[in-house]
Amino acid sequence: MAFHEIRFPTTVSLGATGGPERCTEIVALASGHEQRNARWADSRRRYNAGYGVKSLDQIHEIISFFEQRMGRLHGFRWKDRADCKSCPPGQPPASDDQSLGAGDGSTADFQLIKTYGSGPTSWSRKITKPVAGSLLLAVDGAAQSQGSDFTIDETSGVITFEPGHIPSSGANVTAGFEFDVPVRFDTDFLEINLEAFGAGVIPDIPIVEIRL
Repeated sequence: MAFHEIRFPTTVSLGATGGPERCTEIVALASGHEQRNARWADSRRRYNAGYGVKSLDQIHEIISFFEQRMGRLHGFRWKDRADCKSCPPGQPPASDDQSLGAGDGSTADFQLIKTYGSGPTSWSRKITKPVAGSLLLAVDGAAQSQGSDFTIDETSGVITFEPGHIPSSGANVTAGFEFDVPVRFDTDFLEINLEAFGAGVIPDIPIVEIRL
């Protein structure tokens, strides 16, 4: 299998449903109390793109996209409009949106992350598919320039500082960005229902996030 650096058609994903999923194991005790255990350390996103299909032309576009991915075999990018930025969806990214860690004078590589909440219950999500050209980076509030100060691997979300620009000990590295979710189809069969002339519906196009 491979990952294809191509985004699912956004005209269809705009009307999709879905969101984060957790896996919690619950055991009911004889006393009526519960024991709960989180089986996953990280959440996983699930979507259904079928609700976004509004025309036969879109059906044709999705069939083509599905065939090129060979069903569930190959991954691709997905834009989750509810959660696609380092900040709330209605705001533009800023270089101080997310803290990526503190420098130590020798570490050159920093992984993009997005942190949800604060304090002991906060959760940090690894961002592996940043959108090209969207990254804003700062060290202790000073803006950094892509190409001269750092490079970014847009297939992994890893930032690499150039020699001479590595953050000093204690320096706070922050970033703002847009990102996609790495996903795959969660079916090998698209059941297409043509309800009326000139219009069609694919009632179920399940899509699931993959770990990279």
